[in-house]
Amino acid sequence: MLNSREVPLPFSTHSKQSLRLLISSRDAVALHHLEDISQRASGLQVSTRLVSNGHTDPLYGLEQLPDFLLLGVSHLWREELAALLQRPAHERPPLLVCGPLNEHEGMRLAMQAGARDFLPEPVAAEELLAALSRMVKETRGSSSGKLLAVINAKGGSGATLLACNLAHQLSAKGGDTLLLDLDLQFGSVAHYLDVQPNHSHVEVLQQIDGMDSMALRGFCNHFSPTLHVLGGRENELCLPMDVRLEQLEALLHLARSSYDWVVVDLPRQIDHLTGITLEQADRVFIVVQQSISHLKDASRLARILRDELGVQGSHLQIVVNRYNKAAPITLRDIAAALQCSELQKLPNDFAVVSESQNTGVPLGLQAPRAPITLALHELTIDLFGKPVVSEQGLLKRAFSSLFRE
Repeated sequence: MLNSREVPLPFSTHSKQSLRLLISSRDAVALHHLEDISQRASGLQVSTRLVSNGHTDPLYGLEQLPDFLLLGVSHLWREELAALLQRPAHERPPLLVCGPLNEHEGMRLAMQAGARDFLPEPVAAEELLAALSRMVKETRGSSSGKLLAVINAKGGSGATLLACNLAHQLSAKGGDTLLLDLDLQFGSVAHYLDVQPNHSHVEVLQQIDGMDSMALRGFCNHFSPTLHVLGGRENELCLPMDVRLEQLEALLHLARSSYDWVVVDLPRQIDHLTGITLEQADRVFIVVQQSISHLKDASRLARILRDELGVQGSHLQIVVNRYNKAAPITLRDIAAALQCSELQKLPNDFAVVSESQNTGVPLGLQAPRAPITLALHELTIDLFGKPVVSEQGLLKRAFSSLFRE
């Protein structure tokens, strides 16, 4: 038998705009503590569920799902998180987790269940209120732009080529687009588009707390009225440790609220910067080529993204660059190895690509009828034609544990 107690807050004058938060726990004292804190959050109706026995699913038997779930896990955390994982993704509301989780296995399960954050015990009021505030802002659509991350499975696969030309194609179709280079040491998007940065991403990150959309646009290079570029300057050395996670998170949030599309060219590494970008990305493009070494590295990267970082499989898009129908490694081989049924192909058009890179002119302008340009056009049409569904991703606290100094 499942005992539950739901205590809604009295409606305020803004109750029609309020979102429903359900707090579920097997510990009555912890439940009351979380409720007291959550009632201070604006824009939320709070209800509680004290689970004493029976089902481990904190949502079991509910006629209407809440907008958010705050789960205080117990010693049965494996069963509780597994019960959530058995639900389809659309039946799992945005999730916050607190309680006695095993650091590695527990965080992984929580990430896979769609948790936005993990709050260690004892739960601090300011941390819980900040987490709830972020979830309310995200749900109300304060960041409307789509974030696309592009990363190489192996060095030189063509991620920068894809990021630059994808950004240009999106902007050419009328969408305000920001191309962001997050390779802090060897970024090359400025060269690909022949722009000379007057400001760098490091400057923006250092000043992001006081920046608005107009200021962000002013710091960017304008390749065209609808395509802005933000990257590093030549001879400027920046180490990943010089950038705080909170700075990049604020930049991504501001970029998504300022542009229709944000295309991020990522370095081939997993750290706190690439991690938060992959967490928030609506789609992650992994660029591979047809060789055994590329396939091995792509398999490893895809496994890390899915299993270690909790990136949803529906967010991953495999792009086969320099595709050759006669190559020994076939599309079927790649699809099987990467557990991906749909692949995008970019044909091997070396001369056209080389000229585009050397002149700094995007393929859509340099060679609009070339096979590779037409393939990029189809990929762009796919983005416009199929809604990019946002799902929950990583726990930010997982990054602090994975990349602890």
